[in-house]
This record gives sequence, structure tokens and C-alpha cells, in this order.
Amino acid sequence: MSLYVCDSYEKLPAILKKEGVSGTRAMVVGDTNTLSLYGEDVANVLASVFTSVHRYAFPAGEEHKNLTSIEELYRALLVASFDRHDVIFALGGGVVGDMAGFAAATYMRGIRYVQLPTTLLAQVDSSIGGKTGVDFEGYKNMVGAFHMPAFIYTVPGTLATLDRVQFSSGMGEVIKSALLGSEDFFEWLLGNIYEIDEREPEVIMEMVRRTASIKERIVKEDPTEKGIRAVLNLGHTLGHAIEKFLEFRLPHGHCVALGCVAAAKISEGRGLLSTEELFEIRDVLVAFDLPILVDGLDKEAVVALTKADKKMQGGQIRFVLLKKIGKAFVAKDVTDAELFDALKFICAEDILVEG
Repeated sequence: MSLYVCDSYEKLPAILKKEGVSGTRAMVVGDTNTLSLYGEDVANVLASVFTSVHRYAFPAGEEHKNLTSIEELYRALLVASFDRHDVIFALGGGVVGDMAGFAAATYMRGIRYVQLPTTLLAQVDSSIGGKTGVDFEGYKNMVGAFHMPAFIYTVPGTLATLDRVQFSSGMGEVIKSALLGSEDFFEWLLGNIYEIDEREPEVIMEMVRRTASIKERIVKEDPTEKGIRAVLNLGHTLGHAIEKFLEFRLPHGHCVALGCVAAAKISEGRGLLSTEELFEIRDVLVAFDLPILVDGLDKEAVVALTKADKKMQGGQIRFVLLKKIGKAFVAKDVTDAELFDALKFICAEDILVEG
């Protein structure tokens, strides 16, 4: 799996040739937002490589990330006479990448696809690693497959169109990556808060490269999550439970940020992190418009939701904690009492009562 960070889509034909990806037909799959913004540019570039270039748009939004939407894409592929030698291009954020990747994994038992991530969340996290899937019966990514893209082609310039909420959601995954994999990168983020907030192109390019390289390194070592790759779930066990409890009203990266604070609190309670480090993590999240407190959680319901998480193993939660900033590990002995204490630490109502 190769990852390219470029300043435009113009180099895509050269990368396709370098990676040995060709075919008669290409399908650019996006949502109604990304296809209107970038679909024509990408299709025009691909026209120099493929005999025919098709476009397909899902309705935008997590609520459309389901098997019914996948069936519609299958029909579009059939109508366009796609076979195993043709290529899907996933143009969009995490939802598009997951859905297009899942369709590629399952159509004719698997065809090639290329990730063209357009959001920060997708560029630094969801496009990397070959996880594909859809939500099912309210459970996030419950149905899916591992299917590696032929390569990932990222254009950070697309981030200029993101609103502040979407951008900060992506920063949740950026900071998570630094916390689990690189203390130096965590310090670099601290030193570039203003430049990142202003989305200075060179700084954003560097941030995307460094974040993506952390995940790429771990995925190459453990492509199907049998071991070390599990540390990439830092902030996700409680984060996913919070996301589901709030019925996806809070962006994914915001829920991950809350999950990271909770994980840091458990780590501090075990004497792994100092209290100073715990509050430094909170301060960095605040600096990038990420929440460290949340209203309206039913702690018992959230803990119950963690029991249905895909990361359960033998009836026990695999929970990612921090040995220190930049070094994560998987714990299989996190107790419900620790989960309740961590949730209390991020529940605004509890903080107000104590205050």
C-alpha cells in the first residue's frame, strides 16, 4: 500500500502507471458534495487513462452508510459493465471511502480501488489500512471487510473547503495518532497551533504526511489487526459508544477526542501518566476546537454499549491506554469502575456538580 501526498490531481495518471493500475473503465464514487466539488476534475484527469469514466454519488451523510446504498452502487457497476479488471476511485471522506471500499471488496469477489480522500479525517486515518464497511442496526462499521486500496492519493488542498467542525473532527484523529505513536509529533503540533488553525499549506502538508505515516507504519506491521494495529483504536472504544448513544449527532473526531481524554484519565489513575500530562492532553484538544466535556450522557448506557464493540475479545474489552505520550498499549483488564470514573471526568454535569 503506497501513500502519495500531492498538490493536485494532475499527477494521478503518472501514479497509476507507476503502481501498475489500469483498466477499461473507471468509476469515480463520491457523495453529492464531493462529486460536485471535485468529480469533474478527477474524471477529466482519468479520461487520459481509461476508455470510459463513470461517476456515482451517494447521498451525503452517515445515515446513508448502509447495505441499501451499497446495493445501489452494485447496480451502477453492473449497468456500466464493470468487471474485475476495472477500477473504483473513492473520492470523499471516511463514509465514501468505507462504502466504495466495501463495494470494491465484494463486487465480483473483489476489484481494485484507489482512495482519493478529501477530508482531514479521511486523509490521516480512514483511507489508510484497508478497513471497509457499513453501519448495521445502529452499530458503526459492523459489516465490512479488509480490502487494501491499490494506493492512496491525497490532495491536502481539498481541506480548504472544510468547515471548522469538519476540520476539528479530523484533528481529533491527528492528535490521537500523535498520542499513540510519536511524542515528537505531539510537540510539533503544540508548536504549530496557529499555522494549523490558519491552514497554512506547507504546514498542513507536513501534518498530513506525519499523521498518515504513523498509521501506515503500524498497518504495514499488522495489516489485519491481529496485534499492534489495535493501538490505533485509542479513544475509539468509549468514543464509538458515545457516538452511538448520541445517535451520531457529535462528529466522529469529537467523540474520539472525548475517548482519548477518558483513556488518558484511566492511564493517569493507573500511575502511567502524570496529572500534568493528562491536563496537557486536554489543553491541546481545546486548542484545536475539540471537546473535553460532553452533556447528556447516561454513563450506564454508554458502558453497556462498549460491550457490543467489535473490539471485544472473549467477553473482555480491549481498551487502549497510554504508557506515556507517544506510546500506547492494549489493556484487557479495564474495569467497569474505571470506565465510570473516566466518563465522570468528561461529563459536564458531573464537573458542574463537583464545582
